[in-house]
Amino acid sequence: MSSPGKPTADALFDRIVDRRSSDSMKWNAYEADVLPMWVADMDFAVPEAVVRALRRRIEHGIFGYGVHPHALAEAVAQRLARMYGWRVPADAVTFLPGVVPGFNLAVRVLARPGARLLIQTPVYPPILKAAGNAGLGMEVNRLIWRPDQRYEIDFSDFEAAADREVCAFLLCNPHNPVGRVFRTEELARMAEICLSRGIGIISDEIHCDLVYRGYSHRPIASLDPEIGRRTITLMAATKTFNIAGLEGAFAVIPDPDLRRRFEKARAGLVQGINLLGAAAALAAFEEGGPWLEALLRYLEANRNRVLEFVRKQLPALRMPEPEGTYLAWIDCRGAGLGDRPAQVFLERGRLALNEGETFGPGGEGFVRLNFACPRSLLEEGLRRLISVTGYSTPKLQAR
Repeated sequence: MSSPGKPTADALFDRIVDRRSSDSMKWNAYEADVLPMWVADMDFAVPEAVVRALRRRIEHGIFGYGVHPHALAEAVAQRLARMYGWRVPADAVTFLPGVVPGFNLAVRVLARPGARLLIQTPVYPPILKAAGNAGLGMEVNRLIWRPDQRYEIDFSDFEAAADREVCAFLLCNPHNPVGRVFRTEELARMAEICLSRGIGIISDEIHCDLVYRGYSHRPIASLDPEIGRRTITLMAATKTFNIAGLEGAFAVIPDPDLRRRFEKARAGLVQGINLLGAAAALAAFEEGGPWLEALLRYLEANRNRVLEFVRKQLPALRMPEPEGTYLAWIDCRGAGLGDRPAQVFLERGRLALNEGETFGPGGEGFVRLNFACPRSLLEEGLRRLISVTGYSTPKLQAR
């Protein structure tokens, strides 16, 4: 039984909501017979507290220029202290329209002529573009996966890459798409390598709230004050509470000098959070806890269903267990689907997934599947997976 006042996961998330009539990128990118399980937003209604906060703000009727959202900055600082024991002043929090402009801006702040940006692939596609956007070269530390095990960091390669005129390391944790939630000792070792070489750290932690039982997120900047002084951390309420269309994020920059450089670089170019995004984020952080607890239970059940289905029903496919995010990273290289398996699933199964090659080196032959949807839609997506791959094995393909 659920605790009094806590909504049950099934009651909140089993309901199918028509999104094609809502100008949804996810649901309107393909024909009507295609089931979209690609872009990382959820097919769930937001917490009622968020709707109430937006309704109150809209009913005010005036939407002029806003001021810095001090209440939201205080809520963020309190949340960081409560969840991670990371104590930063509210003025260390600066607001942005999104995490992607945030890490692109941060790369420019830390850039120097002739230097390079270090990233870990396969990785969220906009991260692949950040170096070129800033006129930098790029160093790739490819994550290692051995089937049926978690992805691991190749630290020898990481250290060698860090020696090649790197000015900044752009971390993604929890990692999109491989689903890792990096352990404290992994974060500490990466940070030590960076600090010993004068490399700044930019940490995209937008999925930090979406972590499953048995794992815990730790902001890399919270490990040590010196690491915190060299790090720009990017977070948001948008992924957690499904409010990405309202556009809002924040950077946590404890060091005053680094924060001044960041603010100077954004001047006239990158604005802050909008009025509705700020209202929604504040309500989500202050009142969305029970909803988030229920969401994590529902997502964990969906994750387990996908993992079990792939391992038992689709032996030609393989996937690591996601420790965080709501994204399944599926290896299709043994299924005879060619170099672009997502295209095959789209054409033969009318199922829209992300193509692995768009995530950079190490993504070839993979697909990314978003399982943040009502269970009936998830089951339909799994049915479409098996309609394309069946019980295919290398031996059967050769017959």
